[in-house]
Amino acid sequence: MNDRRFLLVGIPVLALLALLPRGLLAIRSAPVFFLNWGISLVFTTAFWLSGRALWFALFRRFPGVGQTRRRLWWLAVINTATTALVTLVILELSARAQQMHFSGTDYLREFGLNMVPTVVVQLIYESWNFFRQWEANVRRAEQLQSAGVQSQLEALQSQLDPHFLFNSLNTLSALIEPENEAAQDFVEQLADVYRYVLLARDQPTVPLHEELAFVDTYLALHKARFRDNLHVSIEVPTALRQHRVAPLSVQLLVENALKHNVASRDQPLQLHLTAHPATGYLTVENTLRPRPAGLAPAGTGTGLRNVRHRYELLRAPQPVIVTADNGWFRVQLPLLESEK
Repeated sequence: MNDRRFLLVGIPVLALLALLPRGLLAIRSAPVFFLNWGISLVFTTAFWLSGRALWFALFRRFPGVGQTRRRLWWLAVINTATTALVTLVILELSARAQQMHFSGTDYLREFGLNMVPTVVVQLIYESWNFFRQWEANVRRAEQLQSAGVQSQLEALQSQLDPHFLFNSLNTLSALIEPENEAAQDFVEQLADVYRYVLLARDQPTVPLHEELAFVDTYLALHKARFRDNLHVSIEVPTALRQHRVAPLSVQLLVENALKHNVASRDQPLQLHLTAHPATGYLTVENTLRPRPAGLAPAGTGTGLRNVRHRYELLRAPQPVIVTADNGWFRVQLPLLESEK
């Protein structure tokens, strides 16, 4: 946060305004004016910098929008106590220097005047932070809206393909002999996959249990080809299945694992989907055995970049984590809050 302009302009102006209730208009001499202004500058700078340091410290401790009330309460309590103590010390030193006593009325008056720059500083930084958050939310909403419009345009452009595909699948299902249950199941699963893709791609998030059901159907199609060369385990507690994820994000990770790794009888592809409430992540990991060059499509990383960007736009509580070590490739997707 660059607040240099606030410091260069705000401190002199606030120091000047602080002299108004202390008789600024009664000053008739320029030297006296600049002397008083200089003294006010010293105290205003001290109050401003200390208030600024306090605000930054509390903002680092309570940065979230939902923590604003707590941050404001701490600011009010600490600022009031600090200003009260500083006012008492200043008046005590001034009284000893002039060999006089100050009354309770004098103390309350000085305390009130000293609270003005303190409150102004906190209002400036809180207002600035509020504006920055509002600006970021507007920018994020525009990006999501733009992504939604693009998705709708692509859906309109490919509107013919899904209908043609479903009609073709229905025709194929009718042509398959009734006793060939495996083929019938395969066609139905393929239709389920495309139906989910069409329904989910226009939504910002989907329930995790729906995404896992889709992944299970998607894997069933591939198991017809991989058979025992693919070992899959899904261990996600029921309580976490109510959380939400970006649609098709888990499927993309599974697809990448199948596309870029060796899966054979001697080296079966291990694919694990797990989640734990302590971490707040859904983990998709697979054995890392890249296919030889020329036997697999070249990976560009576009899919993972898109997944990261989608979760950033969705304001995920944690970032997407990608690691590769000890023969395993691992992607951790943050679980999003479930809708009430």
